[in-house]
Amino acid sequence: MRTVTATAAAVTAALAAGAASVAAGRMASDAALKTPSGRPLPTEPRLTVHDIAEGRITLTRDLASLRPGSYGLAGDGSHAVVGPVLTSVRPTADTVVRRLDGVTHGTVRPGDRVWLTPNVFVGNPASALGLDHADVDLPGELGPLPAWFVPGHRDTWTIAVHGLGTTREQALNVMGFLHRRRLPVLALAYRGDQGAPRRPDGLNHFGETEWRDLDAALRYAVRYGARRVVLLGWSTGATMALRAAAHSALRDRVAGLVLDSPVLDWRATVRALASARHTPGAVLPLAVRAAQGRTGLHPDGLAGPADPARLDVPTLIIHGPGDTVAPWAYSRRLAARRPDRIALHTVPDAPHAAMWNADPQEYEEQLRRFLTPLM
Repeated sequence: MRTVTATAAAVTAALAAGAASVAAGRMASDAALKTPSGRPLPTEPRLTVHDIAEGRITLTRDLASLRPGSYGLAGDGSHAVVGPVLTSVRPTADTVVRRLDGVTHGTVRPGDRVWLTPNVFVGNPASALGLDHADVDLPGELGPLPAWFVPGHRDTWTIAVHGLGTTREQALNVMGFLHRRRLPVLALAYRGDQGAPRRPDGLNHFGETEWRDLDAALRYAVRYGARRVVLLGWSTGATMALRAAAHSALRDRVAGLVLDSPVLDWRATVRALASARHTPGAVLPLAVRAAQGRTGLHPDGLAGPADPARLDVPTLIIHGPGDTVAPWAYSRRLAARRPDRIALHTVPDAPHAAMWNADPQEYEEQLRRFLTPLM
């Protein structure tokens, strides 16, 4: 009897441990699968505003606050624009002083908790950039997809699609540049975004299902006059662009791809976002397994969108080794395997999906060189 009791206790303990492991993995995977649009990723630290003066703002000293370039500075109900670190102003040992270009909305006060965002502009093309545009609804698989359409005189269109933690406002960073090249621009919200249909399971699928919303935008563009289309995507938006170029029935209309910080291995991104939530290292494999089980993602993180054999259009990858969400090494490897199709522009010291922010002038020059033969 004692043997039977001991065995039952051992089995019960094993089952309890297994259930706990499953629960831990599921909870850890939420950091990647439930990232809301327009909210900071777990990798983005909160900074404290220490002081504000005319044309400058003092923030907590951190690797994030020392980044080069220009960023949005978001808080709860506020948004400002900050420029480079001001080396002419002496900070304290714990602070950094950056140029303050303006407060877009709300108020920013000392003591506020804020974070840097790639979204420098907020609003819409008219309010943010003074560009005439139309608000359109694209007929998507799950329902209408809101999008901005900025007209241009060319029959090559650009479709811009954001990625993790941002909104279609990210496209505003490059929309003025594209408009000056007379390229029509379509910037869409997709499933899970505010105003767009909900995801059926409420989970991010890293472009594996979301790409069909980009396909809807491609069909819309062709229906309304686009002879060729350049797909411009950030983060998982870049993954969506890769999938659309490989699987869309209109893939012959895709003239080129611009991939900013592409997520080429979802497993690495799940680990990075879970780790940023202080998940113990032993639990990270469980988080990856849980993410795969909950979404049906291909267990080989490099399969599908990053298959070099499927890449048959000119492609510009803009990425950098400072990306802690989507490792730059995968972009470098993909570019090395298809030098006939892929140009890789490396941006140092830029966080995920913020390559434009680090050096807007150089970013736009790279775009100009790439797009000119495709117009």
